[in-house]
Amino acid sequence: MTAADEHAERFTHLRPLLFTIAYEILGSATEADDVLQDGYLRWAAVDLAQVRDTKAYLAQLVTRQALNTLRSQARRREDYVGPWLPEPLLLDDTDAAEDVVLAESVSMAMLVVLETLTPDERAVFVLREVFGFSHDEIASAVGKSAAAVRQMAHRAREHVHARRRRFEPVDPQQSQQITVQFLTAAATGDLQGLLAMLAPDVVFTSDSAGKVSAARRPVLGADKVARLLIGLMSRAGSEYRVEIASYNSAPAVIVYRDERPDSVFLIEVIDGRITNFYAMRNPEKLGAVTVRRVISR
Repeated sequence: MTAADEHAERFTHLRPLLFTIAYEILGSATEADDVLQDGYLRWAAVDLAQVRDTKAYLAQLVTRQALNTLRSQARRREDYVGPWLPEPLLLDDTDAAEDVVLAESVSMAMLVVLETLTPDERAVFVLREVFGFSHDEIASAVGKSAAAVRQMAHRAREHVHARRRRFEPVDPQQSQQITVQFLTAAATGDLQGLLAMLAPDVVFTSDSAGKVSAARRPVLGADKVARLLIGLMSRAGSEYRVEIASYNSAPAVIVYRDERPDSVFLIEVIDGRITNFYAMRNPEKLGAVTVRRVISR
C-alpha cells in the first residue's frame, strides 16, 4: 500500500466521525464538507510515521478548521435577517437508532442551544460530551491549556443543561404516525385536531434569511401556530408536493415546489405532543437537504 493509499484509507474510515464533529461545531453540512475537504488536503501532507493516534490527530485537525470557519462567520451571523437555524441533516436510518447520545447531539434543539456558546466552548462541549476526548486532546485542538479546557467544559455543560429541553427519541413508527396526523389536520383545516397535537407552549421558528416569505420572529402558542399551519397549507398549490422524512433524529416534512426543495419542517415531539417546529426556508441552506449523510462518534 502506498502512503497516499494509507492516508486515504485512514481518513475514509473516520470520515463519518469527522463529518459529525464539523457539523456539530458549525451547524452546517455544506460547510462541514468544505472543512473535511480542506482537512484531507492537509492530512495528505502529513508524515504518518509521526502520527501516534490517527483518530485524535484528525479530530484535532478538523476541529481547528471548523473553529476557523465558525469564527470567520461571527459577524455574518450577527447581521442575519430573522432567526438562524442549522442546516437540516438527512440521516441514514441506522445512524442514531441505537445511540441516544449521538441522536441528541445532532438534534435541532441541541444545535440551537450550541449556538449560544462561544466557538471555543462549543468545540470543547462537542469533543468532550459527545465524543469523549480527553482534556489534553481537546487542548491541542482548541489551542488552550488542559486546565482552561476543563473549566470551559464545566461552564459549557452547565450552560447547555440549563437551556436544553428533555430529549425524547421518537420511534420511527410513532414518528410517521404523528407526521401524517399533523399533515392531515393542517391540510383539512382541522383546528381542534391540530390543537390536540400541539403542546400549549409550542414554538414555530422559520429561517429564511429574508430571502423568501417567512415569519421574522418565532410564533408562540398552540392557537397561533395551528392557525399559521392551516394558513400555510391552504396557500399551497398543485406545484407543491410533500414527503415525510427524518432529519436530525426527528420526524420531518420536506416540501418540493416544481420538484425542487422549497422547505423542510422538523418536528420536535415530547410526551406525545409537538413542542417545536423548525422551518428551513433559506434557499442557500436547502441545496444539499436531499443528500443522505452518515454520522458516528
